[in-house]
Amino acid sequence: MRYFYYFCRHSLVYQATFYFLTFHPLIMENILQNIELIQQRIAKACAKVGRKPEEVKLLLATKTVTPERIKIALEAGYTLIAENKVQELKEKYEALKDTPHTNHFIGHLQTNKIKEILRYEVSCIESVDRLDLAQKLHNRLASEGKELDIFIQVNTSNEESKFGANPSEVLDLVKQVATLPTLHIKGLMTIGLFSAETEKVRACFQLLKRIQQDIIALNLPNVDPQELSMGMSGDLETAIEEGATIVRVGTAIFGQRIYPDSYYWNEKV
Repeated sequence: MRYFYYFCRHSLVYQATFYFLTFHPLIMENILQNIELIQQRIAKACAKVGRKPEEVKLLLATKTVTPERIKIALEAGYTLIAENKVQELKEKYEALKDTPHTNHFIGHLQTNKIKEILRYEVSCIESVDRLDLAQKLHNRLASEGKELDIFIQVNTSNEESKFGANPSEVLDLVKQVATLPTLHIKGLMTIGLFSAETEKVRACFQLLKRIQQDIIALNLPNVDPQELSMGMSGDLETAIEEGATIVRVGTAIFGQRIYPDSYYWNEKV
């Protein structure tokens, strides 16, 4: 696979496709038009439930998107982005570091990647879902004299294929993480049920909102979970109706990827 990847990266077909998808004026225009369409959807969803559009942040999910295409959005003022993989964060760091932006991390984080992820100016890890990860993250931050905002990821759909803390265990997890002074819990994150049945998806977001209110009632130190990161391209309206403050959108802005995820990395690693 490594040699296949190398060949594709250096083939004329790949290079021509890469150039077209990165620099063609129509592609640049489409990215900005797509962002505008998402902003309109956000505004409409907010109006439906009496919220203000500025209450909802648009996070650009940039998984497999080239730095050149990401810069189109950044330079237009859409500066909140997030990666799913530490390796990809690393590969894009040099190309993006001089363009102002805020970087979250939204993928599953292995403990052996903690030292590496802290090198790349991530301002928030949205996917903390277990105590051992939080403890090791705290230990590394303490050794470097740093602090970090985090979200607790919750598996509100109870799907085995998804990461996230069990909803019934979140309050205990939050109480334990609250004792780690380098970590500041600023919100919760979830991925809604992948379903065409809106009310089943809505139930996931409603559950996250209830958990948020239960955590706020605890009044714990280092815990101020005002952010709810929930909702993506297909369900952002439902998430906003249920209180989302961050929606994560990728393909609806940057388009479908040229190759499947398995081409870019082994998801089991």
